[in-house]
Amino acid sequence: MRRIEALGRISEERQRLTRTFCSPAMRRANNLVAAWMRQAGMTVREDEIGNLIGRYGRPRGKVLLLGSHLDTVRDAGRFDGALGVILAISCVEQLRRSNTRLPFALEVIGFADEEGVRYQSPYLGSRVVAGTFARADLRRKDANGVTMAEAIRRFGGRPARLKQAGCDHTQLLGYIEAHIEQGPVLEQEDLAVGVVSAIAGQARLRFRFIGQAGHAGTTPMRSRRDALCAAAEFVLAVEGCARRRAGLVATVGQIQAEPNASNVIPGTVTVTLDVRHQSDPVRRRAIAQICNDAQRLCLARKMNLVVEVIQATATVPCSRRLTALLKRAAGKHQARVIGLPSGAGHDAAVLAKITPTAMLFVRCKGGISHHPAESVKVQDVRVAMAVMTDFLVLVASEYE
Repeated sequence: MRRIEALGRISEERQRLTRTFCSPAMRRANNLVAAWMRQAGMTVREDEIGNLIGRYGRPRGKVLLLGSHLDTVRDAGRFDGALGVILAISCVEQLRRSNTRLPFALEVIGFADEEGVRYQSPYLGSRVVAGTFARADLRRKDANGVTMAEAIRRFGGRPARLKQAGCDHTQLLGYIEAHIEQGPVLEQEDLAVGVVSAIAGQARLRFRFIGQAGHAGTTPMRSRRDALCAAAEFVLAVEGCARRRAGLVATVGQIQAEPNASNVIPGTVTVTLDVRHQSDPVRRRAIAQICNDAQRLCLARKMNLVVEVIQATATVPCSRRLTALLKRAAGKHQARVIGLPSGAGHDAAVLAKITPTAMLFVRCKGGISHHPAESVKVQDVRVAMAVMTDFLVLVASEYE
């Protein structure tokens, strides 16, 4: 917990925690966490994009990956991402103190970018490890016009070698990530930890309602084709659709009205939609229903509609074998162990393309995340560390 506090003081902004990809704050964070890794007995390196990697145990052979991300959103909390990295380091220290030897190596990874704040492209770190990094992203520019390629070079990486920076997939046994739940279920169930069953699929869409701008004082109400009124109906339709389907979450997060003047009827309104569910068929049916609702209300208002799919990712089920072992380990420290889906994305979803993955959720106060009010109990962290350490021993016994 002291390490969490120390890491939480490293920020590129005063009075709030913000640590973005390849920033000077990230350099200070990597240097600090690298020192903790060395203290735990690990050999430490950085790859070509700035992922921090500490290796413990055998120099060659099979590897089990542990970790999470070290970057943050703007005005972040201290635990999202950082808890998983520091918890993994603590597990290595525990193994070293108890002189526990594993028949494989451990690698603890602090991913350089998961949030995608600086370049609006998430999972940069894990995509390099998985070999799925898109070179076109190197041309992206941040708010100051700095390309991603230049940012990586300034950080000490080599963007031209990112394709060669991936790990040897054939040597991987799996990836385990501990993370705050970012939701209220564990708190409601009065449980310190839970085991993730799947990382929910997600779709992001953009809806453009095209009506007719007009004078706010001279256009009769019955003659109006008000795009904002259509969008308002749409927002409520989205809410209703999500409430009718268990486990579905749907969010309209951005609204842009044009011409955006106080005395002009909005002629065009663009809104974003984020839809998530752990069942891909349920999510797809919900999106189809929402699109039908949008078409219907536009038809009734004599307006046009343009729908654009921005992103779509399928549900990622966690490894049954690793999840079963994680539940066994958790059962040693809790009378009851529950499985629950993750509605948020994680590096584990990217690494699932190349290796079995599992996730342990840790209870967080009020389910709050991506906010300075993020908080966990010290005792829950103790439970999580014990579960993770026992999980490693179980994997070792199965491996042998």
